[in-house]
Amino acid sequence: MALLSKLSGKKRETRKSVSQPGWITLEGGFAARQCVVKDLSTTGAKVMIDDPNSLPAKLRLAFSRDARTGRRCEVVWRRGNSVGVKFVR
Repeated sequence: MALLSKLSGKKRETRKSVSQPGWITLEGGFAARQCVVKDLSTTGAKVMIDDPNSLPAKLRLAFSRDARTGRRCEVVWRRGNSVGVKFVR
């Protein structure tokens, strides 16, 4: 993986393992779904959620159920019950 990072010219952000409860809300602030944030970096997160294939490409990730909080995200990968998201503006 380190070789791949050097070849692409991108350095992977340091991830922090957190295993913290979180909430995913869809655009518009409705349909809050509980999840577990497994790791976190300044650019994104790995999230565990039941039925990740039902998630849209854009969502909001928060550490409380309040839809006004959290960060806008885009799904970048899905594997089993895990989803990788990147933070967007």
